[in-house]
Amino acid sequence: AFLSAWGYEDCPASLIAERENKVYRVDTKQGPLALRLHRVGYRKDTEMASELAWMAALSEAGLKVPMPVLNKSDAFTCKVDGVVADLLTWIDGKPMGVDGRLSKLPSSVGSFRLLGQEMAKLHHISDNWSLPASFERPSWDLEGLLGDNPIWGRFWENSQLSQAQKTLLSEARLLAVEHLESLLPELDYGLIHADLVPENVMVTENGISMIDFDDSGWGFRLFELATTINRLNREPNCEHLSEALINGYTQEREIDLT
Repeated sequence: AFLSAWGYEDCPASLIAERENKVYRVDTKQGPLALRLHRVGYRKDTEMASELAWMAALSEAGLKVPMPVLNKSDAFTCKVDGVVADLLTWIDGKPMGVDGRLSKLPSSVGSFRLLGQEMAKLHHISDNWSLPASFERPSWDLEGLLGDNPIWGRFWENSQLSQAQKTLLSEARLLAVEHLESLLPELDYGLIHADLVPENVMVTENGISMIDFDDSGWGFRLFELATTINRLNREPNCEHLSEALINGYTQEREIDLT
């Protein structure tokens, strides 16, 4: 039913990922495409439309990201029984990470330097893009990260934590709020991917490609870098990889790291 909106109802589809969304590989005569079925209630229709408009703008500006495909109604999405679907160009490559660990790559340091460059380009393109009037995405700002009701829930009240752990996180949150408030006037803020963990980065024959913009929105550019570096801290050569990421970023765009 979903594929018929694009005229691909006779093409085979296979499930390849199931996280926030279900993602299927669709094999067409012109080559593979990625069909996403969005989790009901996770994002509003306007937020999903905004994500796709932004991805299209990034792709048209030369960034290596999946390009949304217009359907027969000249729309990027269709809805069947309350489920929103979109179709994206297929990115053929190897993910930088699988199940929380880095993949074996010809040059991990080189790959993370390239990722830093692509991050910087994403931020630069986004700052110069004329947003549609209806654009709407989540805000990973102070409230979204550390407020009384952050986007991903009141983490300091997690039922899996002991009382001592809850107290520790509550105190850490208040300190983080105080510190972030003091930095707000100087921080670089704008559209970010917000989830550039290695699993969402593909190494292709043509360089680095960023996928899965489901959590993208407004946020601090340092938060973008920190999201990746936080995952790198699990690796034995984390310092070299983090340095390569930052060096790649600062080759393309200035950012205050102090």
